[in-house]
Amino acid sequence: MISDPIFYLAAIPAVILVGLSKGGFSGIALMAVPLMSLVISPVKAAAIMLPILLVMDGVALWSYRGVYDRSSLLSLLPAAMVGIFIGWLTAAWVTADFIRLLLGSIAILFALDHWIKLRPKKSGRPGLAKGLLSGATAGFTSFIAHAGSPPFQMYMLPIRLEPRIFVGTGVIFFAIVNAVKVIPYFALGQFSDENIATALVLLPLAPLSTLAGVWIVKRIPIDVFYGITYTTVFLVGLKLIWDGLASYL
Repeated sequence: MISDPIFYLAAIPAVILVGLSKGGFSGIALMAVPLMSLVISPVKAAAIMLPILLVMDGVALWSYRGVYDRSSLLSLLPAAMVGIFIGWLTAAWVTADFIRLLLGSIAILFALDHWIKLRPKKSGRPGLAKGLLSGATAGFTSFIAHAGSPPFQMYMLPIRLEPRIFVGTGVIFFAIVNAVKVIPYFALGQFSDENIATALVLLPLAPLSTLAGVWIVKRIPIDVFYGITYTTVFLVGLKLIWDGLASYL
């Protein structure tokens, strides 16, 4: 188990943010691994977070049971499995800073596209190509840094689903993605005794923070929900780019 108190100053807020995200505010989960990476390596941070994510997924699945958009899951999940496999194959070569820069760029462009209309909007549900690209990218970035929210939201937010359906769809998508990630994480040796013990110490925060997120989403108006989500995606994008560039400056 990690005993450095400085680690827990970063890890405790990170777990709470992820729990709130699992409960509904999906954008803020992006901050978890970068926040923990201030004090430990991104690879170690991701390994510690995965068991905690699995518990949060269980709580969120129960809270949003039966609430989801089937069509979106069918469009995204098969490609996400491909993205996870690519992440597994390239884990030894893809750096954490590269992933931060990639995710940050996607997040910022996505938010700006919504706010200032960078391109003409098409009505209706996104097409098959966008579903494949978004799903594969979400699977890949989720495998590398538990940061699949921006690609997922690129597909989902324009549909303008009712908040609980939007969140419920994300809960099922990432619960399946996280469960599948267990096999390659184990194969890569990321479940060390120290990582598992540290995850167990942080685990009590998982259900409490997830249920808090569920409570908030049930009581927030749709326009406020989407306004907060887009703003969060943008701010997280700035943070990720800043962290990604730090090693090159």
